[in-house]
Order: sequence, then structure tokens, then C-alpha cells
Amino acid sequence: MNNLRVAWLLPVAWFYWQPSLSEFTRLFPDTTVFTSLFPGFAKGLEGTLRVEVVGKFRVIEINRDESSYGDNFTYLSPRIIGHLLKLRPQVIFSSSFGVWTVLALLLKPILWSRVIIAYEGSSPGVDYCNSALRLFVRRLMVWMADACITNSQAGKAYLIDYLNARPARVFLQPYEIPDEKTLPGSGLIAKDLSGLQHPIFLFVGHLIPRKGLPLLLQACATLQARGYTHYTLLVVGDGSQQEELKMFCQKYDLSDRVQWLGHISYDQIGSYFKNSDVFVFPTMEDTWGVVTLEAMLLGKPVLCSKGAGTSELVAHGESGYVFPPDSANELADLMQKFLDHPELIQIMGERSKQIMAQYTPQAAAECLAEVTKLVMAG
Repeated sequence: MNNLRVAWLLPVAWFYWQPSLSEFTRLFPDTTVFTSLFPGFAKGLEGTLRVEVVGKFRVIEINRDESSYGDNFTYLSPRIIGHLLKLRPQVIFSSSFGVWTVLALLLKPILWSRVIIAYEGSSPGVDYCNSALRLFVRRLMVWMADACITNSQAGKAYLIDYLNARPARVFLQPYEIPDEKTLPGSGLIAKDLSGLQHPIFLFVGHLIPRKGLPLLLQACATLQARGYTHYTLLVVGDGSQQEELKMFCQKYDLSDRVQWLGHISYDQIGSYFKNSDVFVFPTMEDTWGVVTLEAMLLGKPVLCSKGAGTSELVAHGESGYVFPPDSANELADLMQKFLDHPELIQIMGERSKQIMAQYTPQAAAECLAEVTKLVMAG
């Protein structure tokens, strides 16, 4: 069984896919990852995957909305057909419901392959529950597929309740899981953080409306009004909202507490997690959100919006707190808990590490291997 030819079709083979796929390749060495955008290997995983870049990745926006995923279409090269005909994989994992998944399903009778749809997770901007046409097409794709996998409970519910997937062929397993060796950091960081006021809250993400940084800054303004000024917020990332949000900080006298660090390379992010105390993920909408898990893996308590799929792995009141993505007051209340009770930082950080010990790339790969064997058995 381990000599199966397996193909993974990933529009973007981003760093957070690589730990689990590297472990999967140990189990099925004849695995090839086809992608249209490959950022390179995550540190520590160099050469562990066979990657082929096919065409170019391009997102065509139909309705631009930076507060959500927006209505868009991802162009992927039809040249994937030739690659699949040449490889003739027996099992194909294909990400979501894009063009490559359609092509993989249409090629099933020619290749005699099994196709597994990997649906990252559920969110309003990608589920298209109000589009009868999209739901019809997705239901047809699920019917043609041999199985589906998803990271989250919400994703499983969407596949079964909306797309009529057979429950016995929907597998729930977080497979986009970080590995600590890909987040080492060098200990050297671009900005000296030694003199900053603790606790240090950390935000990592694009500075666009969907990622929710305005809500976090509003929470900081609320804390300011309550007289809480003894903390620091580190902002890692850049984007279209940066200048607007810097002006907000000036208006509400937050400039001394908010430090803007800009873009940081992925292999250095670990240093910033390690030098912070609490991670905050205020996203309005994220199908998954691996950055939350990276913080937990490195022993940090997290404040995670319910808009993130990874909020399902946060034990509310134990490893951090989950909050609605539209309540700055509630987020301020939760931040205040760490200001009033700094001992929670270590206690909840340890609980985060305990939770992540259950969700490893090895566990993900073993589940993916079981799904592979199941679909091959019919």
C-alpha cells in the first residue's frame, strides 16, 4: 500500500501545509505536490517534498471586499491535466472546490484514481451558502469524490449539512498543523524588545480589514480610557490599512504602546512569539488560521476570535479566551484579565502546549494515510 502514487493539488503550497505533508511523504514516498505558488521550503523541511510548480496562480476578483474573503475566482493552469496523465496517481488530494479539483474529478475514469477533497474550513466568505449555483456545483463535486477531509468541526458540518456529503466519508482532522522546528527564530530580531513594557501582546497578520486589527486597537483605546497603560502591543505584518491605523493610534494616544514591526520573514516569526506574552488573533473571518496554533505550540495563551476556525482548539478559560469578532469591549475585558492577573500567562501558556501535543504533523499524516487506505479499499 505504501508504494501508491499520490498527488496533492494545492493552489498555494504555503508553509503551513508542509509539516503534515512531509510526514505523509514518509508514509507514501511516491507523493508529488503540484502547486501554482511555492514560497520555498519552511526551515527544517528542505527537500522533504517533491514539488512541481504548474502555471501561475492568479486571483480574479469579482466583488472586492477586504472585510471578508470577497467573491473571487482563482485561475489555475489547465496544464495540470498533462502532469496528472503522466504521473497517473492512484490517489489525488485536491484543495477545496477550485478548477484543479474539477479537472481531477473529470479525470477519474481515465486515471482510475480516487479523489479526496480537502476543505480547509468553513466561513461565510468561502461557503457561498446563498448561491444556489455554487452549492449545486459543490454538491455534485462531493458526490463524485471518494471522500472529504477538513480541519474543523464547522467544515465538517458544512460538508454534511450543506453539500450532502456522506457522513462516513467526511473525516475531521486538523492537518494544517505547525511544527516547532519550522519556527525556531534565530534569537536575533530586527527591533530590540528588551525595554518594552510587559505583558507584551502580539498580533501577526496582514493589515487588511478582514484580519481585525482595528478591533484590537479599539480594545486598546478602551483599556486606555480605563486607565490601563502598562503593556505593549507588537504588530507584525504590513498591508493597506497600516497608515490609517497608525493615525488611529496617534488620535487615541496609543503610539507609545503600539510597536509596528512590519513584514517579518517566516523563519524569524518564532523569535517574536517567544519574546511576547499573549497572542491575539482578532480576525473577522478565517477558515482556519494556523498562526493561532503556532502561538499555542510555542506556549503562549491566545485571545482568538470566533471568526477563526482554529478557535475550536482554544480551551476557553484554560489556554486563553475566545471572543466575538465585533466586540472591542469584550476583547478589552479579556486583555484586562492578563493585566490584572499576570500569573495567567504562564498557566494558560502551559495549557496551550498540552493541547498542541495532541495535534501534531505526525498525527495528521497518520489520519491522512488512513483515509488513503480507506478510499483505495473502496
